[in-house]
Amino acid sequence: MSDSTFLWAAFWSLMPISELRGAIPFAMASGWPWWQAWLWCAAFNILAAPIAWGFLATVHHVLYPWGFYARIFDRVVERARRKLHDKIEAYGYLGVTLFVGIPLPITGAWTGVLGSWILGLSKRKTFLAVVMGVLISATIVTTVTALGLQGLSFFTKAVH
Repeated sequence: MSDSTFLWAAFWSLMPISELRGAIPFAMASGWPWWQAWLWCAAFNILAAPIAWGFLATVHHVLYPWGFYARIFDRVVERARRKLHDKIEAYGYLGVTLFVGIPLPITGAWTGVLGSWILGLSKRKTFLAVVMGVLISATIVTTVTALGLQGLSFFTKAVH
């Protein structure tokens, strides 16, 4: 594991768009064993939760008066609220865990924290739900990536 690969995996784990869906396949394709990709990418993705809470508590209030930022933020907030509200109503914090744990676009630690913040949920309970969701998502993405890389390896050997 080179330093640059480690930094890129950390970067992709922390980015709201890629999170684990981008970081784990990147790390495993770069030659990391599955357990290292799972461990490090999940750890960095868990760090996204306090970073998101910190952003919402500080930087957000500074940027919100700017019209451009406010319009984009309001759209993201409305989408997150719609997606998460019904799950919270039906399942409570388990809904946050499931929302974060299913590795689909516009789900993950960042959106889970944003939705919880919008709904006024407890930081501590949200953090625990996000951690559980990240571990579930990391397991799913690692498994799918490992199976995909095995299939790709089998296919390339069969072709040659």
